[in-house]
Amino acid sequence: MSGRRSRQSSGTSRITDDQIIDLLSKLQQHLPEIRSRRRSDKVSASKVLEETCNYIRSLNREVDDLSERLSQLLSTVDADSAQAAIIRSLIA
Repeated sequence: MSGRRSRQSSGTSRITDDQIIDLLSKLQQHLPEIRSRRRSDKVSASKVLEETCNYIRSLNREVDDLSERLSQLLSTVDADSAQAAIIRSLIA
């Protein structure tokens, strides 16, 4: 890919191939599944995007689970207590 080429996105803004490569590299650094691989292993852009989607789904499930656990915890404490106020602030 040439760094001089650019792709048309919405409106008039353009993003170069080099910028796409840089963004994919930055994204890859935040994905545990890919980050744990050896640095010499090449990962395709489609794999990075696929793993990103999987990771976001996993994080959403984790948030849902934690929200449910906080709701359950809230039901076991006095509604007017400081603990309840903290739990409510975490759920909101």
